Amino acid sequence: MSAVAGTGFDWMPDSRSLLVTLRPQGQGAAPDADGVPAGPSIQQTEQGAAVRSIRTYQDLLKNEQDAAIFAHYLTSQLGRVDLAGKLDLLGKPNLVIGASPSPDGRHLLVQTVERPFSYLVPFSRFPRRIEVLDRDGKQLHTVARLPLVEGLPTGNDAVATGVRRISWRSDAPATLVWAEAQDGGDPARDVEVRDVVFAHAAPFSGKPVELARLGLRYAGATWGRDDLALIDEFWWKTRQTRQWRIAPGQPDQVAELIFDRSYEDRYNDPGTPVTRPDDAGNQRLVVSSDGGSIFLMGAGASPEGDRPFLDRFSLADKQATRLFHSEEPWYEAPVAMLDDDGKRILSSRESPKQPANIYLRDLGDADASPIALTDFPHPTPQLRDVQKEQIRYQRKDGVELTANLYLPPGYDAKRDGPLPTLLWAYPREFKSADAASQVTGSPYRFNAISYWGPLPFLTRGYAVMDGPTMPIVGEGDREPNDTYLEQLVAGAEAAVDEVVRRGVADRNRMAIGGHSYGAFMTANLLAHTRLFKAGIARSGAYNRSLTPFGFQAEERNYWQAQDTYMQMSPFNYAHRIKDALLIIHGVDDNNSGTFPVQSERLFAAMKGLGGNARLVMLPNESHGYRARESIMHMLAEEDAWLDKYVKGAGSDDGKAAAAQ
Repeated sequence: MSAVAGTGFDWMPDSRSLLVTLRPQGQGAAPDADGVPAGPSIQQTEQGAAVRSIRTYQDLLKNEQDAAIFAHYLTSQLGRVDLAGKLDLLGKPNLVIGASPSPDGRHLLVQTVERPFSYLVPFSRFPRRIEVLDRDGKQLHTVARLPLVEGLPTGNDAVATGVRRISWRSDAPATLVWAEAQDGGDPARDVEVRDVVFAHAAPFSGKPVELARLGLRYAGATWGRDDLALIDEFWWKTRQTRQWRIAPGQPDQVAELIFDRSYEDRYNDPGTPVTRPDDAGNQRLVVSSDGGSIFLMGAGASPEGDRPFLDRFSLADKQATRLFHSEEPWYEAPVAMLDDDGKRILSSRESPKQPANIYLRDLGDADASPIALTDFPHPTPQLRDVQKEQIRYQRKDGVELTANLYLPPGYDAKRDGPLPTLLWAYPREFKSADAASQVTGSPYRFNAISYWGPLPFLTRGYAVMDGPTMPIVGEGDREPNDTYLEQLVAGAEAAVDEVVRRGVADRNRMAIGGHSYGAFMTANLLAHTRLFKAGIARSGAYNRSLTPFGFQAEERNYWQAQDTYMQMSPFNYAHRIKDALLIIHGVDDNNSGTFPVQSERLFAAMKGLGGNARLVMLPNESHGYRARESIMHMLAEEDAWLDKYVKGAGSDDGKAAAAQ
């Protein structure tokens, strides 16, 4: 079986056979990767070509040898295997990157890549052929042939032209649905209609039918029946999202607006439509037994924290009736409906000291108690008594901030005094100060201690401030990153001041850490403040000129916002980093933008400038670390670094603790 571009198999709708992708018989060995190159690797661009944003991808093809090896491993043969093991081959071997059966099982949607390949973008941007085959592999219809996409117009709302997000309509026998941009994929163009959503039913003989004309970008559909489907659209620039009700079986019927909101505004998030698999395994809307309502599940964000809910939503008057709402001291989230009216559900229930377990709830009986279906034990009972508090505090500009404050078991601030403290954070961009001020998370979630975050250091005598919000706000036409440093420093100052005010943290023994964009934040805070004695920066990027066509939520390119790129790059201020920085990176990091050279160059700069840094390159690791050896080494490095530069800093008591 070949699983290079997918799982390698998919159940057919009747559950009597599998659609599989196989290695072609007699394919032979892969081309030699170490042979003498046939010639130079050549790329070319010409003057006058349109401006295109090209993200910094990794693990790309580098030459024709790579291309030959790629084609060898991607080539696969479609087949169908019945329950008795009988195999029928479908069509001929090809560069298959996707194959899915129609809900009636009579057609296959197959996507293959074609040459020319590219050395600039991953294979998802290569030329593509989209076809429909019959169940025996005979070609019936060519949906589209898409060209190579080596760049997009500037902006996070930019998309490729042509067929996009194609899939089967899950509630129809064999109908394809996709979107096509009407603005050339360019968000800078001023047009009324951005995307059109099309449908094309078997036998694919007529013209596709328009299902919806959207003023924003198509974001997917949820299918129910011929007179009920939900179409989502969004616009990243303004954070606007809308949901429409359409009648896919009656395309001339005017779409009805259901929701129009900012997706940053978590407090007013109505929830996500509830679906369940039908007999063929396709997800469809759960519709009430009277046909007049759908159901919504959501996080239930509120000033008290997240309180997950289940609502019944009337399609006639667009009013929601609450069927379930999580209540303290539990965090309980509905995970599945067991009937069509929301009377019986499965939920996931947890508390700070009890891990999540699955419960059966009878919402039709007010006196019924939840019935536990699982009984997972506490994975780290030694840390059952860790103290957690969700705290709120304010930045100097009035933006409200949230964090989870953890303290070691048995700790008492009055008795034991302030502790060395580790902050672990990840900045996020917002277009609204009100949205940035909203509470995130819940005080009632289970205290899960993972090696990946900062909580293991509770066992080493540290207070931990996990996830202190570090919002970067740019309202209206203002770009968040134009004031990134000012807002980042203000957020860090507010966090430090708050834990010191509470008497649990020692201002002279503070550390900051983060992963990826959190590592970028860490280096910046050490370059522009003296709040922290040490920092831990894992898998980060530090020189934004090496990610010139945008990064994180920044949609402008380097040449449009050169000052912002330069000011945000801690590499440019390496001479100002006076406190100890531990830099960790996976040697094989393939995350877009976080090339390992980013860490290597920052360390080289600090070494050359006489700074205090340590570089740890983990072999055979990507953006996240997986090997036990790597994880244990990461923890040992972090522990030793904090002991050396934080625990023993600033007081004789701290130095004695570090010595022990």
